Amino acid sequence: MKGSYVLIIEIKENKKIFIGKREYKFKKGFYAYVGSALNSLEKRIKRHLKKHKKMRWHIDYLLKHAEIKKIYYKEGDKKEECAIANRFSSLYSIKNFGSSDCKCISHLFYSKDCKEIERILEKDFKIYYKL
Repeated sequence: MKGSYVLIIEIKENKKIFIGKREYKFKKGFYAYVGSALNSLEKRIKRHLKKHKKMRWHIDYLLKHAEIKKIYYKEGDKKEECAIANRFSSLYSIKNFGSSDCKCISHLFYSKDCKEIERILEKDFKIYYKL
């Protein structure tokens, strides 16, 4: 299966996390991380759920300090993560997170309320995983 996905992540307390040499400050609350996998969506999602893995992407470092609560996905043959990230423009974006290979401001977005993130996704995404 090919497509795009959104991880809904919870951080239970305010944290400072180094990703590479840059320090990010994360508030307690919920985050939506937008990604795509045009080879194997299932493998990419399973990789995100693993506790022990080689640190490769920004999200890998964040997930060491956070918990995935839900994963939404949308099947498709085209890379849509930038268009999906634009749907979250009403939320606070974590600048330059997960978007080093495109022109987006971010692929990670913050909300105090998980429901606000879910409302953005409910039209055309399916739930892959729910804790």
